[in-house]
Amino acid sequence: MQTERPGQALSAGEIFELVREDLEHVEKAINSESLASVETVTNIGRYLQQSGGKRLRPALLLLCARFAGGDGKSAVQLGAVVEMIHAATLVHDDVIDVAQTRRGRPSANVQWGNHTCVLAGDWLYMQAFQVALRERNFHVLDLLIGLTQLMVEGELIQLERIGRIDITEADCMEVADRKTACLFSACAKLGAVSAGADTAAEEKLGEFAWNLGMAFQLIDDMLDFTSREQTLGKPVGGDLKEGKVTLPLVYALETATAAERRQVDLVLGERTYDSAPFAEIYSMIERRGGLQRTRERAQQFTDRARQLVAEFPDSPYQRALCMLTDLVTERDR
Repeated sequence: MQTERPGQALSAGEIFELVREDLEHVEKAINSESLASVETVTNIGRYLQQSGGKRLRPALLLLCARFAGGDGKSAVQLGAVVEMIHAATLVHDDVIDVAQTRRGRPSANVQWGNHTCVLAGDWLYMQAFQVALRERNFHVLDLLIGLTQLMVEGELIQLERIGRIDITEADCMEVADRKTACLFSACAKLGAVSAGADTAAEEKLGEFAWNLGMAFQLIDDMLDFTSREQTLGKPVGGDLKEGKVTLPLVYALETATAAERRQVDLVLGERTYDSAPFAEIYSMIERRGGLQRTRERAQQFTDRARQLVAEFPDSPYQRALCMLTDLVTERDR
């Protein structure tokens, strides 16, 4: 089966240029839909919007909608919906993780406090569903409700495993599925639905995006160890410091010595790198092949994503979806 890049390759700029006007409308929709009767909620929503972000999820939705022949109008509203849901999850995640920074700026919970941010995240969730309800499409609501439940379950599962060193590859994949891949898949499916695509196309696009999302999360786990704080926008090594054992560390621990495992246990127990320096943990992960194996596993997901999208007829939007796989695996933040 063909897995090569079909047609002429597109750059990142060219990919996003295909839906630039739609993305601008998404930004306007987010801005207007984030207005609340309580000023603090509005301020938090604006703060999140102004902090940037790649807007990869609404861009994926818009590309799938255009690929399926949609005019973009319904997709714009749904693009705002998924970005608002994503923002709500980030607000709640930062509270749970006691995060200090997000995208290079103080996180919302640092600016406004945990109690306010939890309620603001709740409001964003409800507002997103309010916007989605205007589509008067039960299938859209089914997708969004199922998505939200999976994401909450993913966060709960991750919380249950905080501080544990006995995490497996299957455990990591389960969290990646529920916290990230399911959102990517829902974006693609919503784009297809907004364009009136048939069930087969919706499901195939959803499977493509699920594989893309799995790769995205695995690369994210790797970058938490390899990136620089200025690039990542948050402290490097933050996952382990928060008590989370992710895939690069799982792979490394398979062949780690008792002394190396004790170092990891120290970080998990103390939630600092004071007794076991980050540089030593990083060196162990690299030496034990954790980073390389994680990249290879992510590449398997991107290869499958490219294989799926290559089965569609060639077009600029099809090529853009194909090239998204490279943007995910080659990114540095």
